[in-house]
Amino acid sequence: MTQYIFEFIGTLVLVLLGDGVCANVTLNKSKAQGAGWVVITLAWGLAVMAGVLIAGPVSGAHLNPAVTLGLAIAGIFPWASVTGYVIAQMLGGFAGALLVWVFFRDHYKATEDPAAVLGTFCTTPAIKNHPQNFLCETIATWLLVFLILCLGTSGNAFNVAGVPAGTGAIGSFPVTAVIMALGMSLGGTTGYALNPARDLSPRAAHALIFRRDSLWGYSWVPVAGPIAGAAVAAGCYLLLF
Repeated sequence: MTQYIFEFIGTLVLVLLGDGVCANVTLNKSKAQGAGWVVITLAWGLAVMAGVLIAGPVSGAHLNPAVTLGLAIAGIFPWASVTGYVIAQMLGGFAGALLVWVFFRDHYKATEDPAAVLGTFCTTPAIKNHPQNFLCETIATWLLVFLILCLGTSGNAFNVAGVPAGTGAIGSFPVTAVIMALGMSLGGTTGYALNPARDLSPRAAHALIFRRDSLWGYSWVPVAGPIAGAAVAAGCYLLLF
């Protein structure tokens, strides 16, 4: 249960800071309005770092159902814990999105564009083409999960007092850099969800708060794409390592 609690808190912080930068850059009368894509990608990477620093020592800081499933398929994480982790992550994403709304409530009131408001909660495609959007999310999440798996391989390991440790054991910095790179290089097509807890849960929070279209017809893409990408990444890891 302690691991589930930390997955909840870590994912909450990830979404609070991640969706927070989207709100900060997008909403009317924010002092950061118009700061741009580079600020968003940098802050999302740092949001992941913050969540990992909190949850990493206790739960391993998956903070993402796709990562949890990928690690389980690769044989690195027990299947018995998958359901609890995913539930904790999804609830954390929902709570984090609610806190973003509470924090920026006056700015949401000052923003009339419904698409802009939705974009502070969840992802939407730059060009609506669901098969292509699905492919983009699959490829980007494949790379994310494959890199996370590679961080623990012997070639990326070092020894601490004679005990082998993966590169990720030095902290959250490698994954932070990966998230930033994915956003800057591959994020412009779909907003790089990469994570159902970062997208579906905040989308549900948006629907609850604003009682308007939350683009549910697209909502399957940032869920199915990351799950497919994680499965392929686990298969590549097992094949190569």
